[in-house]
Amino acid sequence: MPPADRLAGHIPLLSFLWLGRRARCCQAPIAWSYPLTELATGLLFILAGALLAPGLPLAGGLVLLSFLLILARIDARTQLLPDRLTLPLLWAGLLFNLNEVYIALPDAVAGAMAGYLALWSVYWLFRLLTGKEALGYGDFKLLAALGAWCGWQVLPQVLLLASASGLVWTLLQRLWTRQSLQQPLAFGPWLALAGGGIFLWQQMV
Repeated sequence: MPPADRLAGHIPLLSFLWLGRRARCCQAPIAWSYPLTELATGLLFILAGALLAPGLPLAGGLVLLSFLLILARIDARTQLLPDRLTLPLLWAGLLFNLNEVYIALPDAVAGAMAGYLALWSVYWLFRLLTGKEALGYGDFKLLAALGAWCGWQVLPQVLLLASASGLVWTLLQRLWTRQSLQQPLAFGPWLALAGGGIFLWQQMV
């Protein structure tokens, strides 16, 4: 393989186009979700660089946005939010706010507790009333992590935006594909979208 081909094969997005949407190793087709994820990562990093001050604020922002993007993809595909990602994200938020990089530490601690308890309460109330599970424990931990990064004050906005976005998407998807409304919805991607958006919005105000 010529050097130019080898180089292009390692460059995000360019490799997808250069190799004709096929893996270099086995020629298997590459799903569009991969280059779209690479594009989203690049755009988020550019936006974070424009909004956040160099040093700890920018480093923390890149950590948060990267984790949220990864968690959103995993939950969309598997309907699981792994503890090995949600819990480190929660602790990272608390550690960054030890020095009040984004918010005061008491607000971060209260945000983590309120985020977990809010969805935990919804989960058990719904389960007691219907006998069904509407949420997973990973959702509780993800909202707790967002509370640790953004503070308890914005959790209502995160939940409202995530719920509205998820509902609109579900209705449009069901109308387009004619699927039943009983199909389960992964809530993690919408929490990640809402939380990441509100985090960036906080940096602008």
